[in-house]
Formats: sequence, C-alpha cells, structure tokens
Amino acid sequence: MTQDPNRNAIDTAYSARQTVDEAVFRDTMAQYRQRTDAAAAACAPQRDLCYDPRSGQCLDIYKAPQPGLQPAFVFIHGGYWRMLGKGDSAFMSETLNRAGVAVVAVDYALAPTAALEEIVRQVRAALAWLYRHGREHGIDPERLFVGGSSAGGHLVGALVAGGWRSEMGLPEDLVKGAMPVSGLFDLAPIQASFVNAWLNLDEARAHALSPIHHLPARPCRLVVAWAEHDATGFHDQSRRYLEAWRGAGFEAQALQVMQRHHFDIVFDWCDEASDMTRALLEMIRAT
Repeated sequence: MTQDPNRNAIDTAYSARQTVDEAVFRDTMAQYRQRTDAAAAACAPQRDLCYDPRSGQCLDIYKAPQPGLQPAFVFIHGGYWRMLGKGDSAFMSETLNRAGVAVVAVDYALAPTAALEEIVRQVRAALAWLYRHGREHGIDPERLFVGGSSAGGHLVGALVAGGWRSEMGLPEDLVKGAMPVSGLFDLAPIQASFVNAWLNLDEARAHALSPIHHLPARPCRLVVAWAEHDATGFHDQSRRYLEAWRGAGFEAQALQVMQRHHFDIVFDWCDEASDMTRALLEMIRAT
C-alpha cells in the first residue's frame, strides 16, 4: 500500500525523536528525572497538592528560600500529551530559586485516556488553584508566569489564550508572562500526523484547541523559544505563532537556542548565564 507523500512530510516535520539518536533521547529523558530528583533533595518541595478534585491531579511547589510571597514559574511538561509528569519537570528549580522565583511542576492526565479538551481544562484549573490558594504556599498570585516545552508549549498557549478566564472568575491578566518552548500552536498539521493516533482530533476540534486561533484580548509578556536542531514543524509553529501575536499588535520576543535539540533545550534554564534563563528572569523582573 502506497504511503501518502503529504502525510510522510508532515510526520517527518513533527517527529522530534528522529532528530536525535535513540541513546541521546533515552539519556535526556533520564536526565529530566535525575535533575528533578536532585532539585527536590535541595529544596524539599511541597508535593502532591491536589489542584483539581474532579480529576485528582496534583502539582508540586519548589519554593525559593527567601521569605515572603514569591513569583512563580509554572512549568507544563511535554511528551506529546501522552508521557512524562511533574516528577520530570522541576530541573530548573535550583537556578530559579536562587533568583527568588518559585517553580511549580504540574501533572495532568495523559492521552489517550484523557481527551485534549480535558487536559486543557486541567492545566487551566491548576492556574486557577494557584491564583486562589497560592498565598497559602508562599506564591504571589499576582505574579504567575507559565512555560512549557513541546506539547507543554501548546498548553502554555491554551493558558494565555482568550475566552476562558471570565467564566472561571479569574482576571484577564492572570498570566503575567509566558515562555513556550518548541511549542505547538496550530493543531491542523498535528491532526493530519501520526500524533492523531492518540489525540483522535477532527478538524473542528483541532481548530478549537489551537492557540493560534484564540489570542487573548489583553496580551501578557511573551517569549517564544525553539531549538536550532528542532524538527522543522516546531520551527514553523513558533514563527507562525510569533507572526500571529505581532499581527494582533502585541509585542513578543523570539529566541532560537543554538546547539540544542528538541529535548535538551529546557536544560538551558539550569544555567544562570543562558539566554533562556536571562529572558525568563527579565520577564519576571519587569512585571
């Protein structure tokens, strides 16, 4: 049976795994957990705080040692919506804690058990919980910043998208800044790719769940980052999201991280001198 050449091209454009050797992929996945475990040993995080009784999903808070309420960087993990978790997601906390920034690692139910609409609902519920209960845990609800990689970048886009905060009784400026990394903002090509085997999107749902079609009425600060060695689809998605944001009259910063691939780009947040860390801290300090 002949393969559709258009489908082959889309699959290649969004196959991050094909951009690295299998050994590199396995090692990087292991480092997510190892570095998060090391951060937890240094910080003693507040673990397994249930943010959504409906689903039972939880988050962990890695608070900086400084007293008082702290700005929070809320990290949404990737894994094409079907793998990883908060135990793999706080590797940057030691670096950010030294700068006085708390890190929040968020779990969400994974596909295909959970539909993408439910995953989006859950991460929005996590942000709502932090706004309402953050003070009890040393988090300043007026200084919430979000970031995420790959599928997590899509979920960051869903958090800054318009049309959902008012119905949850939340302020429009709930998110003060966002930093999606190698994100996915238009799900039309994803719906036409191998990823749809576990998302099961149709065209209407793909459009409804695409942040590029639902920009906010009031923008937050935005840095869109991607890796030099990302698969081409992730380059295209980041640039198109920037164009859409700027086309709406909003300011946004572009950041291509050189000598990094799709999976290790996030480790630049572990380096105080990296462009990734500087961009994030500048965003937080400017608010």
